[in-house]
Amino acid sequence: MPRTLIRKNPSNFKTLPLFVEATPEGLTYQSVGMPLNFAQTLQRRKPVSVADAERFALELANLGVSVRLTLHWQNRDYWVLVRQRRQDRGDVVLKLISGYVPAHELNIPLHTAIQEIAEECLLETPEGWLGGRFNDTWLPAPYASALHYREALPFRLTPLSGSARPVRCANLQLLERPRAYVHLPTASLQLIYDLRLDVPKEAKNLSLFHVDERLEGDQLVARLDRKRPDLYLMPLQDGEPLPELYTLKKGQLYPAGTRGLYLAESFARQDGWLVRDERIRWKDWLRQQGLTPPKDTGLARLRGKAKQLLKKIVPRKKVNS
Repeated sequence: MPRTLIRKNPSNFKTLPLFVEATPEGLTYQSVGMPLNFAQTLQRRKPVSVADAERFALELANLGVSVRLTLHWQNRDYWVLVRQRRQDRGDVVLKLISGYVPAHELNIPLHTAIQEIAEECLLETPEGWLGGRFNDTWLPAPYASALHYREALPFRLTPLSGSARPVRCANLQLLERPRAYVHLPTASLQLIYDLRLDVPKEAKNLSLFHVDERLEGDQLVARLDRKRPDLYLMPLQDGEPLPELYTLKKGQLYPAGTRGLYLAESFARQDGWLVRDERIRWKDWLRQQGLTPPKDTGLARLRGKAKQLLKKIVPRKKVNS
């Protein structure tokens, strides 16, 4: 049974609409109007259009933030993706760790991004759940009332190189230089930060889980479902992605099926400052990246199931890829 970790009142969340000005040299956003709750924000997330992908000014519903998180584990790098059923769009996609930026953090969206990692990406060892640090700052432990966090062995977050084009909140330039795009179907400005997560070498038998909040009645509820970890690793080679997906359980990588898989719009093609698509097929994204999908994805799934069965019979060797 899924375990309830926390319940929140969604009316406590407030964000602000934005006015965005874009030129080929950079993008600037600032808040306009009155704070909106979650329901009011969703009502504003309706398609918009602009004539020029590089130069425009328009009002948008909200600011969203995502993290292209590179996890470093056992001397390999992986992008971290999470599975989400998007209630407002009626689909299921793999996406980056992401969330809405609240009104009081519009000028420090990196803070929201770090909190989203703490809330959505959970790292478990037999001795407990790992906390984390960003430089010298401890990440919050949002589920401390329900889960046991280890005081030692924190994972470490560090920023990676950012986008070439600057983004400003009013007159303040965002120093970490996130990639920015306006998502036309939802009238939102999206910022993507590149961060690296280093798992301590002493953290053995690691498992990864995704936890996301869902609106249930009049509450936002976060649950942990061990049968559906919903967090996926895409291996990198020399910084470039490979056409593979895995889940990680007790220190073992298990191949994940990709049939019928969609990726969120942050993987779709960007034109200037604009992204026009809601999502992109996994196969189309691979083709766009010049990657060839493995031909034996069905066989890979069977191998993963066979490994689980063999675990009960004979000891297994670790999968170090």
